[in-house]
Amino acid sequence: MPAAARRFWKWTNQTGEEPSAERILELYGTIAEESWFDDDITPAAFREELFAGSGPVTIWINSPGGDCIAASQIYTMLMDYKGDVTVKVDGIAASAASVVAMAGTKVLMAPTALMMIHNPATVAFGDHADMAKAIDMLSEVKESIINAYEIKTGLSHAQLSHMMDDTTWMNAKKAIELGFADDILADEKRGSAADTEGYAFSASAVERTLMNKLSGKASCKPEKQPKGRPVDELKASLYKKLL
Repeated sequence: MPAAARRFWKWTNQTGEEPSAERILELYGTIAEESWFDDDITPAAFREELFAGSGPVTIWINSPGGDCIAASQIYTMLMDYKGDVTVKVDGIAASAASVVAMAGTKVLMAPTALMMIHNPATVAFGDHADMAKAIDMLSEVKESIINAYEIKTGLSHAQLSHMMDDTTWMNAKKAIELGFADDILADEKRGSAADTEGYAFSASAVERTLMNKLSGKASCKPEKQPKGRPVDELKASLYKKLL
């Protein structure tokens, strides 16, 4: 498959006429829908285009994430780039996309944008030894991701690990408070950023709260239990999600 078919990035202003001119890169959609791992063409093409100029680069991100290896290489390339790198999140920077965002000299988020961090995941096949190796591999991948978050935010290893365990979603202000972002994208028409409230929530915490509420309902007398699906069935379904 040609490299162009595997592209998940797009330069909207990539000119060599003005070496110091701002270049604009869009990372929209899944990072590396096709295989990036063990692929010599795609990473080389990205690097060649990134280092084709020396001026400041602005990266617009709206991505649910994708390949951890791709995110790691892109992060490293951006960190190695000599010019300023400004990251602007206009939609979402989740999972692997949040790792790429950490390479920004400055990270800006739209007032309505979101950032999400969570534990890495994989698919494994084999016996107990293969499963153990997969677990060890995921632990090391998590440590590598924490390294990037730690450098950018200054948060402790333990706090970042817990946030990833809980699948933490952050709006722009909360991301700024925690150090994942530096500022909110200003509305030039109004002259200031929107006044939004900072919040973050844990997906697993929400599910566990619901589990506790269902447990409370299950202890009620039968006539007081909610109508619809049996509470025990709902609990069993939710419990599977929490595993």
